[in-house]
Amino acid sequence: MQYMLLIYNNDREFFSLPKDELNAIYAAYGKFTQDLVASGAMRAGSELAPFTSATTVRVRGGKVQTTDGPFAETKEQLGGYYIIDVPTLDEAIKWAAQIPTAASGSIEVRPLVENPPE
Repeated sequence: MQYMLLIYNNDREFFSLPKDELNAIYAAYGKFTQDLVASGAMRAGSELAPFTSATTVRVRGGKVQTTDGPFAETKEQLGGYYIIDVPTLDEAIKWAAQIPTAASGSIEVRPLVENPPE
């Protein structure tokens, strides 16, 4: 079963950390990603650009509306993701708990729809 691990953190707080702390977090992510690849569970993943680069798109009454930034003001923003393939939700949760910023933000674990209804 494939799961998406959505990584949420406070961008403003994260990018205001001292450079040595940021470097340590990025090193921890590198190690985590290597472990995930070595396990064979890694399918995809990426860091996202800061939320200030986002554009939200809505279609209302047939008209396209765009807004700079994320859909809603929140304390935590989506900062990256992993897609993993593991047998159970419990295993996906174990991987999610090892994501370096799980201690300061949150990780949403969501199964991918493997056989969409016709």
